[in-house]
Amino acid sequence: MFDDLRDLYQEVILDHGRNPRNFGRPDSFNRTAKGDNPMCGDKIAVYLTLAPDGSIQDAHFDGRGCAISQASASLMTEILKGKSQAEAEALFGHFHDMCTKDDHEHTDHGPVDEEAFEKLQVLSGVREFPMRVKCATLAWHAMNAALHGEEKTSTE
Repeated sequence: MFDDLRDLYQEVILDHGRNPRNFGRPDSFNRTAKGDNPMCGDKIAVYLTLAPDGSIQDAHFDGRGCAISQASASLMTEILKGKSQAEAEALFGHFHDMCTKDDHEHTDHGPVDEEAFEKLQVLSGVREFPMRVKCATLAWHAMNAALHGEEKTSTE
Protein backbone atom coordinates (compact mmCIF):
# COMPACT_ATOMS: atom_id res chain seq x y z
CA MET A 1 0.00 0.00 0.00
CA PHE A 2 2.75 2.43 0.99
CA ASP A 3 4.64 1.78 -2.25
CA ASP A 4 1.47 2.45 -4.28
CA LEU A 5 0.99 5.78 -2.48
CA ARG A 6 4.62 6.73 -3.02
CA ASP A 7 4.29 5.90 -6.73
CA LEU A 8 1.14 8.03 -6.97
CA TYR A 9 2.90 10.94 -5.24
CA GLN A 10 5.84 10.64 -7.62
CA GLU A 11 3.49 10.66 -10.61
CA VAL A 12 1.76 13.84 -9.38
CA ILE A 13 5.11 15.55 -8.81
CA LEU A 14 6.38 14.52 -12.24
CA ASP A 15 3.14 15.63 -13.92
CA HIS A 16 3.26 19.09 -12.30
CA GLY A 17 7.00 19.30 -12.95
CA ARG A 18 6.62 18.50 -16.67
CA ASN A 19 3.33 20.35 -17.18
CA PRO A 20 3.25 23.13 -14.61
CA ARG A 21 -0.06 24.89 -14.13
CA ASN A 22 -0.17 28.70 -14.11
CA PHE A 23 3.34 28.92 -15.55
CA GLY A 24 4.40 32.21 -17.11
CA ARG A 25 4.27 35.88 -16.34
CA PRO A 26 0.65 37.08 -16.53
CA ASP A 27 -0.34 40.28 -18.32
CA SER A 28 -1.35 41.91 -15.06
CA PHE A 29 -0.57 41.39 -11.38
CA ASN A 30 -0.13 43.65 -8.39
CA ARG A 31 2.33 41.69 -6.23
CA THR A 32 5.47 39.83 -7.20
CA ALA A 33 8.60 38.43 -5.60
CA LYS A 34 11.59 36.49 -6.84
CA GLY A 35 12.93 33.49 -4.98
CA ASP A 36 16.41 32.04 -5.24
CA ASN A 37 17.80 28.75 -3.99
CA PRO A 38 21.55 29.21 -4.38
CA MET A 39 22.28 25.64 -3.26
CA CYS A 40 20.80 24.08 -6.39
CA GLY A 41 20.20 27.03 -8.72
CA ASP A 42 16.39 27.09 -8.62
CA LYS A 43 14.96 30.52 -9.40
CA ILE A 44 11.26 31.32 -9.26
CA ALA A 45 9.19 34.48 -9.61
CA VAL A 46 5.68 34.48 -8.17
CA TYR A 47 3.00 36.82 -9.51
CA LEU A 48 -0.15 37.48 -7.49
CA THR A 49 -3.24 39.47 -8.25
CA LEU A 50 -4.85 40.60 -5.02
CA ALA A 51 -8.45 41.78 -4.98
CA PRO A 52 -9.40 44.94 -3.06
CA ASP A 53 -10.48 42.72 -0.15
CA GLY A 54 -7.00 41.13 -0.06
CA SER A 55 -8.01 37.76 -1.47
CA ILE A 56 -5.83 36.16 -4.11
CA GLN A 57 -7.65 36.36 -7.43
CA ASP A 58 -4.85 34.89 -9.50
CA ALA A 59 -1.43 33.31 -9.01
CA HIS A 60 1.28 32.49 -11.55
CA PHE A 61 4.96 31.69 -11.49
CA ASP A 62 7.88 31.39 -13.83
CA GLY A 63 11.50 30.44 -13.55
CA ARG A 64 13.59 27.35 -13.70
CA GLY A 65 14.32 24.58 -11.32
CA CYS A 66 14.07 20.92 -10.54
CA ALA A 67 10.84 18.92 -10.79
CA ILE A 68 10.16 19.38 -7.07
CA SER A 69 10.39 23.18 -7.14
CA GLN A 70 8.30 23.39 -10.31
CA ALA A 71 5.68 20.96 -8.98
CA SER A 72 5.47 22.79 -5.66
CA ALA A 73 4.99 26.15 -7.42
CA SER A 74 2.39 24.65 -9.75
CA LEU A 75 0.40 23.11 -6.88
CA MET A 76 0.71 26.30 -4.85
CA THR A 77 -0.69 28.53 -7.60
CA GLU A 78 -3.66 26.21 -8.08
CA ILE A 79 -4.43 26.14 -4.37
CA LEU A 80 -4.02 29.86 -3.64
CA LYS A 81 -6.70 31.16 -5.98
CA GLY A 82 -9.62 32.52 -3.95
CA LYS A 83 -7.77 32.32 -0.62
CA SER A 84 -7.45 35.25 1.74
CA GLN A 85 -4.02 36.47 2.75
CA ALA A 86 -4.50 34.86 6.19
CA GLU A 87 -5.44 31.54 4.57
CA ALA A 88 -2.39 31.70 2.29
CA GLU A 89 -0.11 32.45 5.23
CA ALA A 90 -1.62 29.57 7.25
CA LEU A 91 -1.10 27.19 4.31
CA PHE A 92 2.51 28.37 4.01
CA GLY A 93 3.11 27.72 7.72
CA HIS A 94 1.50 24.28 7.66
CA PHE A 95 3.30 23.35 4.43
CA HIS A 96 6.66 24.49 5.79
CA ASP A 97 6.12 22.46 8.97
CA MET A 98 5.11 19.42 6.92
CA CYS A 99 8.37 19.67 4.96
CA THR A 100 10.67 20.38 7.91
CA LYS A 101 9.22 18.94 11.14
CA ASP A 102 7.92 15.70 12.57
CA ASP A 103 4.15 15.59 13.00
CA HIS A 104 4.30 16.21 16.75
CA GLU A 105 6.40 19.36 16.26
CA HIS A 106 3.94 21.30 14.09
CA THR A 107 3.01 24.83 15.12
CA ASP A 108 -0.53 26.18 15.09
CA HIS A 109 -0.61 28.51 12.10
CA GLY A 110 -4.36 28.97 12.26
CA PRO A 111 -7.13 27.19 10.43
CA VAL A 112 -6.14 25.50 7.21
CA ASP A 113 -8.17 24.37 4.22
CA GLU A 114 -7.89 20.61 4.74
CA GLU A 115 -8.69 19.76 1.12
CA ALA A 116 -5.99 22.12 -0.15
CA PHE A 117 -3.48 20.84 2.40
CA GLU A 118 -4.24 17.25 1.44
CA LYS A 119 -3.18 18.05 -2.14
CA LEU A 120 0.16 19.24 -0.80
CA GLN A 121 0.83 15.92 0.94
CA VAL A 122 2.45 14.67 -2.29
CA LEU A 123 5.47 16.78 -1.28
CA SER A 124 5.69 15.50 2.31
CA GLY A 125 8.47 13.07 1.40
CA VAL A 126 10.97 15.90 0.97
CA ARG A 127 11.34 15.96 4.76
CA GLU A 128 13.49 12.83 4.36
CA PHE A 129 15.85 14.71 2.01
CA PRO A 130 16.99 17.98 3.62
CA MET A 131 18.57 19.26 0.40
CA ARG A 132 15.14 19.00 -1.30
CA VAL A 133 13.22 20.91 1.37
CA LYS A 134 14.47 24.20 -0.03
CA CYS A 135 13.34 23.15 -3.51
CA ALA A 136 9.83 22.41 -2.27
CA THR A 137 9.49 25.57 -0.19
CA LEU A 138 11.08 28.13 -2.55
CA ALA A 139 7.86 29.18 -4.30
CA TRP A 140 6.08 29.40 -0.94
CA HIS A 141 8.75 31.72 0.44
CA ALA A 142 8.40 33.87 -2.71
CA MET A 143 4.61 33.93 -2.34
CA ASN A 144 4.92 34.97 1.30
CA ALA A 145 7.40 37.71 0.36
CA ALA A 146 5.03 38.97 -2.37
CA LEU A 147 2.14 39.12 0.10
CA HIS A 148 4.28 41.29 2.37
CA GLY A 149 5.50 43.63 -0.37
CA GLU A 150 9.02 42.21 -0.48
CA GLU A 151 10.59 41.82 -3.90
CA LYS A 152 13.14 39.06 -3.17
CA THR A 153 13.61 36.09 -0.94
CA SER A 154 16.06 33.26 -0.60
CA THR A 155 16.05 29.83 0.96
CA GLU A 156 19.27 30.73 2.78
